[in-house]
Amino acid sequence: MIIRVLILACLAFASAAVPAQGFPSRPLRVIVPQPPGGGFDSAARVLSEPLATLLGQPVVVENRPGGGTIIGTEAAAKAEPDGYTLLLGASANLVFTPALYKQLPFNAKSDFVPVGLAVANTYTLVARNDLPQASLREIVEFARANPGKLTYASAGNGTGQHIAAAVLWNLAGVGLTHVPYKGAQGAYQDLLPGRVDLFFDATQTAKGQIDAGRVKPIAVSGPKRLAIHANVPTARETGVADFELVSWIGYFAPAATPAPALARLRADFARVMAQPEIVARFEKSGLTILRLSLAETEALVASDIEKWTRLIRSAGISAD
Repeated sequence: MIIRVLILACLAFASAAVPAQGFPSRPLRVIVPQPPGGGFDSAARVLSEPLATLLGQPVVVENRPGGGTIIGTEAAAKAEPDGYTLLLGASANLVFTPALYKQLPFNAKSDFVPVGLAVANTYTLVARNDLPQASLREIVEFARANPGKLTYASAGNGTGQHIAAAVLWNLAGVGLTHVPYKGAQGAYQDLLPGRVDLFFDATQTAKGQIDAGRVKPIAVSGPKRLAIHANVPTARETGVADFELVSWIGYFAPAATPAPALARLRADFARVMAQPEIVARFEKSGLTILRLSLAETEALVASDIEKWTRLIRSAGISAD
């Protein structure tokens, strides 16, 4: 009887170990909750090819746009948690979205676990070239004396560009008029000829406009000045508000994904992020490489959800 129990136990252990040892045995997919061609999409594709090489299986990028990133994020949350479906997760869909909507078909805190964070991104506040105010302090002082007169563009209600600006103005105690557009291109079409005053854009896309002399930089959202804009102060150092915004992008998996599959994914993801050519590609586009442990990653995601839920709701920003 004892021998029979031992045999059954060994068989059970062996059958459980086979899937772990054989992972992955088929292609993986990364769901990107935005259309092709954007920042989400490009980051996912930079990561997918070298990850596929290490895993020995194709890693297919699947764009599932719609609903302000909700459709694709929900699809990933409800996918079979077997390690074969990943989410391109970012501050936009896992940090900002929970604060922007009263109800969501997924829980950003409990439905996902990180595979790894790849890069961090800041925002740069730019102004039309002929705006009389030359600094953030001057802009805030003018806005305080002239509520609603200055206008600021965004790439749409609830986007990172909108949140960065609206939270900054709220913390500074001033009122500016929000002008939402359908993407950054539309915002620049009105900013360049001076039909709108300001735009808090993602740094990597703002850089091209600044370098071409089409707009003037005012402040950056990160904790320190950027090498690409060495003369541009951070919002915090101007003294107008205790403001800082750094967003991140990485790969996430459904929370119930088996531990052996997660371990393999995390190990190979870390190896991808250690490759000099991958680092160079990201840094060339103005992104900062993140080198965080799993514990640091989990802590950052949790603290960002708490922090930005409070700040977004305090600023009265809603996508409902």
